[in-house]
Amino acid sequence: MRASRFPFFSPKRRPTEALNLLKRCDPLKRVQSCNYTKSSGYSNGKTHIQPVMPVETKASRSWGVYVIPAAILGFAGLAAFVHYNDERRAILKGQGNKNGGNTIKRPTIGGPFTLIDTENRIVTEQNFDGKWVLLYFGYTSSPDIGPEQVKVMAKAIDILESKRDSKILPVFVTIDPQRDTSSQLCAYLKEFDSRIVGLTGPVSAIRQVTQEYRVFFKKVDEDGDDYLVDSSHNMYLMNPKMEVVRCFGVEYNAEELSEAIMKELRSTLT
Repeated sequence: MRASRFPFFSPKRRPTEALNLLKRCDPLKRVQSCNYTKSSGYSNGKTHIQPVMPVETKASRSWGVYVIPAAILGFAGLAAFVHYNDERRAILKGQGNKNGGNTIKRPTIGGPFTLIDTENRIVTEQNFDGKWVLLYFGYTSSPDIGPEQVKVMAKAIDILESKRDSKILPVFVTIDPQRDTSSQLCAYLKEFDSRIVGLTGPVSAIRQVTQEYRVFFKKVDEDGDDYLVDSSHNMYLMNPKMEVVRCFGVEYNAEELSEAIMKELRSTLT
């Protein structure tokens, strides 16, 4: 018998050769094939077909390995950028856009609060309307920075009243309400200046006011009921509308603090 001129199309080799051709043409795509096996029915002209599940190539598996971590890193970077941009645009309450152009709403420092004074009376921000207020966030168990800041605040108030004839109300808000009760605050502040108004309250109320004024604090070195509080030691100058017009750090001494406050008072008269 004459041999076939096209062995590729031989009935026995056709399935295998066709499958190899598909793999060479597109190695990156999934290949679906059927496996042809001999059985007892093959001699009778019948063929049993066993389907094979789709085969996923190595290239398609490696694609997910790189894309998923990249997507997670991209989302984390976007969240960090939004948070940084929000903090960078934060302004003091009452210091908006003064150029008369289009006003852009920005996060502000300051807001309403409801606390308790040393006489167990409820005090809100409305109790200070019409007064200039020097507001400090601290706690009575502070071993060093806290007492020093209260001294600076008290001395600055003395300078402003005696030399500048300007009255500023000093207010101390605790960031440790679990230990700083009304009676504890009263005894502590009398050691510095009886004019200082002490405020405390429930933990939830202190957490709210510190969030409004962007005050950082955290318990550290805890040993049972004894612990320290790491804090930003913020001190704010509030105008008679209870708007924050200036923020002071621990680098100010009493003379520098009184001079900076006086400068803000003069600016409101011009």
